[in-house]
Amino acid sequence: QVTLVESGGGLVQAGDSLRLSCTAFGVTFNNYFMGWFRQAPGQEREFVATGDASGGMTHYADFVKGRFTISRDNAKSTTYLQMSSLKPEDTALYYCALRSGSIFTITPAMYNYWGQGTQVTVSS
Repeated sequence: QVTLVESGGGLVQAGDSLRLSCTAFGVTFNNYFMGWFRQAPGQEREFVATGDASGGMTHYADFVKGRFTISRDNAKSTTYLQMSSLKPEDTALYYCALRSGSIFTITPAMYNYWGQGTQVTVSS
């Protein structure tokens, strides 16, 4: 049974930083690409960032503009999303995801496993 457990969300002010963590259980973590997505109420899930199985190759949504960094620690079966200079429009439920394969994708349906989501709320 595969589970992804997320943590690190919270209520912060604009300009603050947060680091989201996502730890995988029941899966060979280094066989999977990693992804982060977010979803605001009434909105569809949107792509934030993705990285390969080693963490060496990454891809980001345009709206990140250097503020977010995706990384992973395979020894801990954990992926991270470091978020800096947070803006109110970053407010959303953030999901980590894993995907088998070796091709980058920003499409949520192409990811195999999902975390439960962690809420990030940014006040102005």
